[in-house]
Amino acid sequence: MSNKLLDLIQSSNAKWVDFRFTDTRGKEQHISFPASTVDEDVMEDGKMFDGSSIAGWKGIEASDMILRPDPETAFIDPFFDAVTVVVTCDIIEPSTLQGYDRDPRSIARRAEEYLKSTGIGDTAYFGPEPEFFVFDDVKWSVDMSGVSHKITAEEAAWSTNESYEWGNMAHRPRVKGGYFPVPPIDSSHDMRAVMCERIEEIVGEGSVEVHHHEVASCQSEIGVAFNTMVRKADEVQQLKYVVHNVAHQFGKTATFMPKPIVGDNGSGMHVHMSISKDGVNTFSGDEYAGLSETALYFIGGVIKHARALNAITNPSTNSYKRLVPHYEAPIKLAYSASNRSASIRIPHVSSPKAVRVEARFPDPTANPYLAFAALLMAGLDGIQNKMHPGEAADKNLYDLPPEEEAQIPTVAESLDVALQALRDDHEFLLKGDVFTEDMLEAFIALKEEEVQRLNVTVHPVEFDMYYSC
Repeated sequence: MSNKLLDLIQSSNAKWVDFRFTDTRGKEQHISFPASTVDEDVMEDGKMFDGSSIAGWKGIEASDMILRPDPETAFIDPFFDAVTVVVTCDIIEPSTLQGYDRDPRSIARRAEEYLKSTGIGDTAYFGPEPEFFVFDDVKWSVDMSGVSHKITAEEAAWSTNESYEWGNMAHRPRVKGGYFPVPPIDSSHDMRAVMCERIEEIVGEGSVEVHHHEVASCQSEIGVAFNTMVRKADEVQQLKYVVHNVAHQFGKTATFMPKPIVGDNGSGMHVHMSISKDGVNTFSGDEYAGLSETALYFIGGVIKHARALNAITNPSTNSYKRLVPHYEAPIKLAYSASNRSASIRIPHVSSPKAVRVEARFPDPTANPYLAFAALLMAGLDGIQNKMHPGEAADKNLYDLPPEEEAQIPTVAESLDVALQALRDDHEFLLKGDVFTEDMLEAFIALKEEEVQRLNVTVHPVEFDMYYSC
């Protein structure tokens, strides 16, 4: 039987194999082995490594873990000098030889298996849209003497009076004006095109559907094709890797931080979802906007559990600086066809096969494996308990009378609020042992450290508001 990883090692004459996995926070980690040591036995047994230094994972007293490569994920790294084949791994618990309960990819795998066990469907399809910023120079300082950050970006709206050694070329988008004039205002077109080329080298030809400048200064999006849930999460990690490294090659710096710029739009990661059974899209039907009753119940589950989901889909303190009114942020927990002010949108499609729902509140700080698994589990809970979401919201939800606005629930206001919601509402994640209490406790503890670090740090705005009190 052909093995993509072993075949690629041989055909490319690779010197190294880079084993990659994703930690709890969503950051890819890697360790490289000589290609000559990767054989059929490694496919079965994996490679041992020390998991004690991975935040939120094992302690030093029980640190041995197994990296088991998934050969279907193999690709040749386009950035390393030495020929290197990259492969994504599952983390295996040595004592049970099962997926580690805190390994994000293993959690997503269990979610896919749980879907099959319910009889609701056999395949979950996901299509995320991670947006990102690219700057020329970013500096920050956090110490006892004070805090500061400074973003330098020739394209940015604030750079009209900056001096550059090559001159100030003057063509740039205004605030919220980046969607989407041609170059030279869109200064990142060529860089995005290279990013798309690298993504297609890794993921496959035809995987990129579109690229364009986004609304904010220095903000971009690369639209990619949907895939099954775990594979799509793999591809999100690959896209991030490409974006970071191509920007670096261009002498720039890219970030998926949701809100690096005050006063302009932030970056989201809208997530398109559907469930298929025996090759039939179960979300297609005769209800609102061409949805099925199953799809409406799925939406109901996502809305019901949204504030708990926020802890996983919006897992940074910075996430909630994006989720504020008037920046096209989907803070209202409602659903609608084409209405981008609702947190759940039903895109217009030309075929019943393409019917899907789009959750608009997630952002790209989310660990894609955890976020997709949690969204699926919330939707399945809605289907199992027939949680109808009520009437659709076809009005502009940013422009409602106060009494009407008060009746529509919202996403969490901050990360600590979202973490408390997850504490109070997580039974739906435990079904089928997809998530575990232990994993969720470790995740919450990790995120509480971030909340606490921000809370105890003196902020320049506090000097502005209180220094002369």
